[in-house]
Order: sequence, then structure tokens, then C-alpha cells
Amino acid sequence: MARVVVVGGGFGGLASAARLAKTGHDVTLVEQSATLGGALSSVTLDGFTWDAGPTWTALPAVVRDLFRKSGRPLERELDLVPLEVVREHRFEDGTSVAVPGGSRAAQLAAFDALSPGLGQQWVDHVASYADDWEVLRRGYLEVPWQPDALPRDVAARLDSREVLHKRLRRTFRDERLRLVAGHPFLADGHDLRNVPAWAGLTAYLEQRFGAWTVPGGMAQLGTVLGERMTTRRVTVLTSTQARDVVVRGGRAVAVALEGGGELDADVVVCAIDPRRLPALAVHVARTMPAIPPVVCHLGLSGELPDLPHELVLHGNPTLVVRPGGTAPDGHSAWTIHGRGHLAEDILRALARHQVDVRAHVVTRLDRSPRELVEQWGGSPLGVLWQGRATVRRRLGPTTPVPGVYAAGAHATPGGGLPFVGLSAALVAQAVGPA
Repeated sequence: MARVVVVGGGFGGLASAARLAKTGHDVTLVEQSATLGGALSSVTLDGFTWDAGPTWTALPAVVRDLFRKSGRPLERELDLVPLEVVREHRFEDGTSVAVPGGSRAAQLAAFDALSPGLGQQWVDHVASYADDWEVLRRGYLEVPWQPDALPRDVAARLDSREVLHKRLRRTFRDERLRLVAGHPFLADGHDLRNVPAWAGLTAYLEQRFGAWTVPGGMAQLGTVLGERMTTRRVTVLTSTQARDVVVRGGRAVAVALEGGGELDADVVVCAIDPRRLPALAVHVARTMPAIPPVVCHLGLSGELPDLPHELVLHGNPTLVVRPGGTAPDGHSAWTIHGRGHLAEDILRALARHQVDVRAHVVTRLDRSPRELVEQWGGSPLGVLWQGRATVRRRLGPTTPVPGVYAAGAHATPGGGLPFVGLSAALVAQAVGPA
């Protein structure tokens, strides 16, 4: 039985701790804030509650596998339900498309309704990622990978020079389809000229596996995982900040804490931005974080437009509206994300898209990208795409420091709930059972 210290109490840290404790290790989790969950938590003000971070997930099997491998199955803890529409896109020319999840036929019909012939173009584009998914799933996403000993088909994809920007321009003449396909990356602060083309397989995952949410807010997933720490007898130290990994004799032996003291460890799991730990920072010096958007949480009263789970309003700035929070009777809770040139109040920008809720505002909470990074101790969006080399610059599941492993958005295979969940599974495989 190894003594494991997990640094970070977000989704990646909680999932790693749950898996490792279930396989017999003595696990301690260290979290700098007073509560667990990181971005997978909620924000509450004046009776309104909003998800702090993600409001849905793809690849539900990742969450189900986590619960099954660490204790009670997901269905006995909370409801994970499919969304009929992943997101609706509204374009500057006044047209729109609501993109269904989990159905090729439904997506074909939706894009044909946008303009005849676009449906086939879209489903052909999505289908082009089927082989990428199967190859990367088997050789990168679901097994601990060795960057210097990759199967040929995996290396061919990860080392490809093709970028998503060029693939989309070559594939689609209609700019609206390019906007739909590129949105998940632009929403997370990436430049499509720096995103590998194979990363566009997210469209394939949404079409094949759909989008899923938890009624009442995805933050409940973080809450249930926090409760699982007790079930699995994980020692949880909140309001405790890790200062560095202690390395002696060429391997990690402890985690040093701010204010003094050390936690002895045979295994350390870094589930935060590794730049915050000097022993690891030198190995990720060439990476940059993906910066969060401007965020505005709104408490609203009265009759409001009937919007889907996620509405994307394209332009500059691009706005994302998520009306999925909880509120007192007769009220609603919305969250708005802003990307681009925000030279005016975000609600004024929203009103220019014919969604004017300014007269309905009861309460409002704004968060700048800097405030979000400070609150969470790093970006929950992980590492910024800077071309194909980014894959090899991320750490995880192993690291150059013996005894140290990496999970979370900054680790292999990247940001987003499904991939963070996979990172924890990779760490558990790499560490092995007690």
C-alpha cells in the first residue's frame, strides 16, 4: 500500500483520489480552498445558484466508469440525463441552427434546415473523425502513453502538421459551418491556427455519444465525489496549499506545505497547474494556460426568452448564454460567457443580439478571467494549444520526476470533463493497485 498525496481537489484530483483509494492505497488529498470541486462547483448569491464551470459533459461512460471503479454506480448517486440539443448557434446574418446530440440523422436534418446540402457536408465532416477516435482511444486516451514509443498510427495523428483552421476552410465553404465546428475551441480561448486538426473529433463525440447534464446543476457531480472521499477513507485537507514536491535521492518523497510541514508520500499526483510546483514547473516552462472567458452570473425575474441549454451568439464579441441555474419561484438564473472585443457592458452586447434582459436583472455577479484564475488557483481550461508540440509538452500520466504523476486539465489528455476524467483513469493505471 503506497502513501499517495493528491494535490488539487478539482474533478481531476477527486477522480484520482477515489480511484487510487479504491485500489487499496492510503490517500491524502490537499486542496488550497475551503471547499472541494474546483470549477466543478457552484456559485450562490441572493437565493440564486449557478454552475461555476461546466454545465454538461460528453462521453458519459467516463463518469460512469469512475463511479463503478470507485464504489457505488452513478445511477445510485445522481441522475445524468441526455440533452436533446447540445447548443444552438445564432449567426450575424440572422440564421440559426440547433445542433442535436447523439444522432447523425438529427444533425443531418438540422443543418439541411439551415441550408439544403449543408447537412451532408456536416455529417461527412464528422464521420471523417471516426478513425481518429478509434486510433487515439486505443493508443492515447485510454492507456498510459509513452511519447517515445507510440504506435505508428497514433504518432501519425499526434505529430501531424495539419491544423483545424486549415481543415475547416478546406472542408466548408459556408462560414457558418466553420463557426460551429470551431466553437468549442474558440470558447476555451484557443486560436484554431494552433489547434491540431485531429482535436476536432469533439464533434464526433457529441454526435455519437451526445451531451449529458445533471438536473439541478453539474456541481452536484463535484459534491457527490467529495462525499466519496469519506466513503473511500481519503484524508482531505482543505484550506491547505501545497508549496512543492520534495525530491530526495532522485524521486518524490513528500509534499511541502505553505507555512511549513511536509506530507510523506510514495506517490504524488499533481492535479493542478504544474507550474505552481517548482519541481515540475521547469518541465512545463514552454506551456501557457488557456485563459477563461469573461463570466456574468445573472439572477432574473419575469418572463424571459425560451432558450436552449446553451446558446452561442456569434460575432465580436461571441457570447454564450447558459440559462441552467436554479432560482426562487418566478425567477431564473443565467450565466453568460464573453469572448472577443468586449468594449461595452456584456448585457448591452447581449441586447444587440435581440436578447435584452436588462430590465429583468435582480442580482448580478461578474467575474473577470483574472479573478477566476485567482479563485481556482489556475485555469480550469488547461493548457493553451500552441501547435502539435503541445501534446508532448503536457505532463501525465507520468512525469519526469519519479514518483510524480499528473492528472487534470493541464495533464494528458487535456481539458474538459471527459478528458480530465480520462486523465485520472490513466494515473490509476500507471500507479497500479496496492
